[in-house]
Amino acid sequence: MKRPQLFIPINAQTATYTSDPVNIENAEKVQLEFTRANHSSGSSAFAVTVSVDGVNYVTYNKLIDNVTNTNAQALTRVASASLASDTSKHYTMDLTQDAFRFMKVTVTETTDGTHTAKALVIYNV
Repeated sequence: MKRPQLFIPINAQTATYTSDPVNIENAEKVQLEFTRANHSSGSSAFAVTVSVDGVNYVTYNKLIDNVTNTNAQALTRVASASLASDTSKHYTMDLTQDAFRFMKVTVTETTDGTHTAKALVIYNV
């Protein structure tokens, strides 16, 4: 049985910020929504780090970008998402090949903005 749960690791932060850990143990997929509001200039970068032990975190370099591909192209994978306007973007963590216990989301602000990150975690339980 699959069980979805919504987390908001970053909620209306106005500076560079790293979230508390989110438990993704037994997750099959994680859908991420990164939002930047109140933009006047600059950009903000969102990134995800993952951990198997809750102590050592490494950058997850396989965020699947929600971009148009042709049938011949592979999925576009990135290490971070840069938002330079008032917008939202979606990314997926397909965990069919990976297993982690925790993830954190970091937003790095260069000028301004209000930042939110949501994670819909689909647990395979």
